[in-house]
Amino acid sequence: MALHLIIDGYNLIRRSAPLREEERQSLELGRSALIEQLAAYKRVRGHKITVVFDGAANNDDFETNTSEKGIRIRFSRQGQTADAVIRKMARREGEKALVVTADRPLAEAVSAAGAEVVDPGPFEDKMAMAQLAETKGVDPEDEADAGWEPTTRKKGPAKRSPKRKRRQMRKVKKL
Repeated sequence: MALHLIIDGYNLIRRSAPLREEERQSLELGRSALIEQLAAYKRVRGHKITVVFDGAANNDDFETNTSEKGIRIRFSRQGQTADAVIRKMARREGEKALVVTADRPLAEAVSAAGAEVVDPGPFEDKMAMAQLAETKGVDPEDEADAGWEPTTRKKGPAKRSPKRKRRQMRKVKKL
C-alpha cells in the first residue's frame, strides 16, 4: 500500500523552531524552507507528499494547486480553510493517508475517515533523519536494525497491541 503524506503546512511550520524562524522573516521563506525539507525527505523515502496551506485569508490570485520539487502544494480557496481541504483529502485517500498535524479537531476528523495522524514533532525528527541519510549516504534506520539481539523474553498474544494500533505503527514505521 502506497503511503500519501498530507501535511498541515502552517501547523508544521509553527511547531518547528527552525521553520518558525524562517517564517518570522517572511511567510514565503517559511513555506520555501518547509518545501526544501520535504523534498529532501521525499528523495530518501519516496512517499507521495501533499502540503496544504491556508489561503483563505489571502485575496491574491495565486495558483491553488502547484508542484515544486516533487511536492504537491495546495492552497485553500477563498472562504475555505486548509483543514477542510485536508479532511476532504483524508476521506478520499482513506487508509493510505497519513496526516501530519497537531490540530486536535482535524486529527479526530481524519482519524474517523480512516487516515492516521502523526504529530509534527516526531515527523520533524524523521525529516531530519532523512536529511542526514541523504548527506551521509546511509539509511539510519538500517543501522539500528543491523544486529540481532538474542533474548529469552517471550512475546505472545497477551502483549499484542490492538489491531488499529498495530496498523498505525506500520504506517508510522514507513515514515
